[in-house]
Amino acid sequence: MGYRTLTQCVNDLESAGHLVRLADKVDAHLEVAEIHRRVHRSGGPAILFENVNNCDFPMVSNLFGTLDRAKYMFRDSLAAVKRLVELKVDPRRFWQQPIRFLGVPKVAMNMLPRQQRSAPVLKCQTSIAQLPQLKSWPDDGGAYVTLGAIYSEDVNRPGHHHSNLGMYRVQLSGNSYKPNQEVGLHYQIHRGIGVHHSAAIASNQPFRVNIFVGGSPAMALAAVMPLPEGMSELKFAGAMAGHRIPLVTPQNNLPIYAEADFCITGTVQPGKLLPEGPFGDHLGYYSLAHDFPVMDVHKVYHRKGAIWPFTVVGRPPQEDTAFGQLIHEITGPIIPTLIAGVRAVHAVDATGVHPLLLAIGSERYTPFQQKTRPQEVLTQANALLGQGQLSLAKYLLIVAHNDQPSLDIHNISAFLQHLLCRVDWARDLHFQTATTIDTLDYSGSGLNAGSKVVIAGVGPPVRELPTEIPSDLTLPDGFGGASLCLPGVLAISGPPGKDDQQIERSMEELTKILRETKTLDQFPLLVIVDDSTFVSKSLNNFLWVTFTRSNPAADIYGVDSFSQQKHWGCHGPLLIDARRKPHHAPPLVEDPEITRRVDALAARGGPLSAHL
Repeated sequence: MGYRTLTQCVNDLESAGHLVRLADKVDAHLEVAEIHRRVHRSGGPAILFENVNNCDFPMVSNLFGTLDRAKYMFRDSLAAVKRLVELKVDPRRFWQQPIRFLGVPKVAMNMLPRQQRSAPVLKCQTSIAQLPQLKSWPDDGGAYVTLGAIYSEDVNRPGHHHSNLGMYRVQLSGNSYKPNQEVGLHYQIHRGIGVHHSAAIASNQPFRVNIFVGGSPAMALAAVMPLPEGMSELKFAGAMAGHRIPLVTPQNNLPIYAEADFCITGTVQPGKLLPEGPFGDHLGYYSLAHDFPVMDVHKVYHRKGAIWPFTVVGRPPQEDTAFGQLIHEITGPIIPTLIAGVRAVHAVDATGVHPLLLAIGSERYTPFQQKTRPQEVLTQANALLGQGQLSLAKYLLIVAHNDQPSLDIHNISAFLQHLLCRVDWARDLHFQTATTIDTLDYSGSGLNAGSKVVIAGVGPPVRELPTEIPSDLTLPDGFGGASLCLPGVLAISGPPGKDDQQIERSMEELTKILRETKTLDQFPLLVIVDDSTFVSKSLNNFLWVTFTRSNPAADIYGVDSFSQQKHWGCHGPLLIDARRKPHHAPPLVEDPEITRRVDALAARGGPLSAHL
């Protein structure tokens, strides 16, 4: 059904067995987050926390915890939205199968927000301090909004038609924010709100922002949807909600989503920055404190019976994994229409999305020549790195559809082996240095600063991938514990890196020994890690460590390496140094006392005991 309110959603999920109420008193400080993580990890239900310590509002989480539940919430609109996407890809389909697309005009009508004079969200007012003070990880800098939809407009083109609705984290307390008067806004590069903020500064106009929490789940989904710049997320929200999004516009304010459970209104002053963070983020590490914009709070509204929705991020998979799966299901068919020749892309969730992007392209150039080296796929790779959030990819691995039409891009192990059978390290590495990377990625040289690499594998296989470690393996002092991660891929434990010079020396010594002994020449990829046993234990461990703890230009080495005409390559195995470095952010670790409290809650039994 098309939920108009969060309460409708909660009641429907409960009646269908998708939500459980927890009456025990719990604390928004760390405890609800750990309960959420455990329930999500077990594939459990959404949770309504009815009794939150020192708070008048109930909290709900794990709404999007599984793809099945997310699809259930949009069961009345998802098929019609997919058909709308089909027509976007090929409008001729309407005339070929008109009956199939009969519901599309109604979906299009729902994409038009409607204005009204009153709004349930404006019925009551409160303060920032009275809102649920969610803190998810022990070293978080304060309480956060984690499932909000932040609304902004372009001051040069006001109105909801050119608005942006994005899910950015909001710090409600802590650091040097004035209690109840200031909140921090953390948004990353390539985000629509940044374009609006820049326009306001250039025009010397106030930059107004509204923060919506709750309401239809369609608003949260729309806020994370990677829509083209300039396309209103409110339109997509209406399509997914199955009704036009109701707005009310108070005098001298931005439009307010009428059915939200909460709305925080305010203004961001040009040049006003304060430290925001730390925050345990979705790469599995803390993003550290940095200066970010501050919103001066004007009003905090809420509807009667308001419910505070939240999510928890951390090392994937987490709840945001289902967001990504649903988004791919909706938008997947569009990818081939954006870049000629591109068949599929997959941002790997296990790495935190941006660190690793897989792509399948096509080799259509010079059909009379044998396709033995990457050509057109490199053009397609460069185009992918120019597409919105795809431009934040740090490792882009691309192969040709022609070589194996049945290859499934979501079978990551098969994809990696397909590429490693074909890649030529002397030719197929293409770096971008001194460029931008994800704000949350601390493997680089500074905030938003790092490098990228495109790795292409095209043509017939050039090697077989070994599955046994040589018995005569010789490694320098401090290196050892070689473990097989995948065919052709070894993890090797290395000594801790105390500084950049020591790290560089240890890798030079390792590549020198490997060049002299040639014992690992059959392995195309070696990953140097802190704990090879942990890394080789699962594919997800390998992906997470390798691609979140390395900066390509700094941490890729090669046996028998060379540089020719500014091109770097190697004739022997490629090495990725994925050890933790001194400049890396710390990984997320739960608080032992909170863990004991949640253990005790599980021991008492109750509706969630099976999931804790």
